[in-house]
Amino acid sequence: MSDGADVRLNVTVPDVWDTVTVTVSPTTALGDVKVEALEEALGRRPDASAYLLKYRGAEVLDESRTVGDLGIPSGAPLIVLPRQRRPVW
Repeated sequence: MSDGADVRLNVTVPDVWDTVTVTVSPTTALGDVKVEALEEALGRRPDASAYLLKYRGAEVLDESRTVGDLGIPSGAPLIVLPRQRRPVW
């Protein structure tokens, strides 16, 4: 990702069974992507530490890394999941 063009990411938030599109710059930290997606999907600012972010099926362990650091292309899917599993009744 060499240019500074904005990146559109499709972030799924299963808590509300919705996918939101987040447009960010390549220098945006992945933790900020997670917060923005949660705010847009849930309509409020939840405790972001209660959620994890996954890209290509793996948890992003260092959310201070940027979109550009991981070379995430525009249109890439990410997912935000609760850290604690919830019982299904």
